[in-house]
Amino acid sequence: MSQTFWKLWVHLVWGTKDSQPLLTNDLRPVLFEHIKGKARLEGYHLDAINGVADHIHCLISLAPRFSISEVANRLKGESSHWINAEKLTKSHFAWQGGFGAFSVSESQIGRIREYIANQEQHHAKQSYAEEVQEFITAYNAGRNESE
Repeated sequence: MSQTFWKLWVHLVWGTKDSQPLLTNDLRPVLFEHIKGKARLEGYHLDAINGVADHIHCLISLAPRFSISEVANRLKGESSHWINAEKLTKSHFAWQGGFGAFSVSESQIGRIREYIANQEQHHAKQSYAEEVQEFITAYNAGRNESE
C-alpha cells in the first residue's frame, strides 16, 4: 500500500496564564478568526473553536505528520505574539504553559462540536479548573511535565 489513510481528531484546550480573564467578548471572535487563519496556513483542519474569558477549545483534525504538541504550541505562541503586537489587551498577554489534548472518535465529533459551541452556557455552571479536572478523570489522562 503506497498511500497513507488517516482520520485523527483532537480536542485541544488551553488557558490564559494564571487563568486571567483576558479574553473579552470583543477579543474572542477576532482571536478565533486569527487562530483559524494560522491553522489553515499550517495545514491543520480547525473544525471548531470557542472559549470564554480564561481559556479556549479547538477541535482539530490532524494529518499523522503533525505532532500534537507542536500544533498546540504553534497556535498558542503565534496567537499570543499577535495579541501583544496588536496591543489587543491592556496588559501583557500570555497563555498557560501547558495544554490539554484529548482524542475524539468519529462518532463523538458532533457532541464535541456542540460542547465547544456552548462554552458560555457551560461555564456559567462550571469553572475552567473544574472542567479540566472532569476531563482528566473522564479520559484517565496522564501528565507529562516535559511537554
